[in-house]
Amino acid sequence: MRYFRLSSLILAATLAASSALAQSIVPETTLPAPPTTTAPQSTPVAPPAGPRTPKPIDSLFEALKRERNPERARGIASQIIADLNDSGSATVNLLMQWAAAAIKEKRNAAALDFLDQVTVLDPGYPEGWNRRATLHYTMGNARKSMADIAEVLKREPRHFGALAGMAGILMETGKDELALKAWEDYLTIYPADRDAQEAVAKLSEKIAGNRT
Repeated sequence: MRYFRLSSLILAATLAASSALAQSIVPETTLPAPPTTTAPQSTPVAPPAGPRTPKPIDSLFEALKRERNPERARGIASQIIADLNDSGSATVNLLMQWAAAAIKEKRNAAALDFLDQVTVLDPGYPEGWNRRATLHYTMGNARKSMADIAEVLKREPRHFGALAGMAGILMETGKDELALKAWEDYLTIYPADRDAQEAVAKLSEKIAGNRT
């Protein structure tokens, strides 16, 4: 559906930003190769992650909320995505890079294994849950995707990519009123997004028509 393509674009941008971030932290020529087989749950492929350094993105979210120019707002949103992608841990960033590479190569089972490890090693990192939510959706499991989106929003309620994904899934399952609420929440964070504005207008019109 058209509106879910908005969330897909946001999440695709997130995937690209995460891959670029990981490459900037660990040069490609020195990256250890990911394991070729799925590691047992009791034996992680990477050492435990250290504590994450908080990122001062509150000012960026405030700027995004105030900005009414779509192009400038898009630039601010890109900065927020980059900050959200940085876990502050080289280990977690490396696992995220491996996951992004596996997704690109359509090795979904391997990607899921890497993302499972991210959520175990650093459960407070929202983007690990968000990436896994995206993967679950592409694998056809909307229920698991929604469960992971809920985990993202527990950790970062302003995560507009997760809200867009939630709205798209709710629309696909015919839950228009809940989808409208998700888009409205999205617009309180990212009010200059014209696609989201259009989604709200059309959903509002559809819901009003159903009531008459």
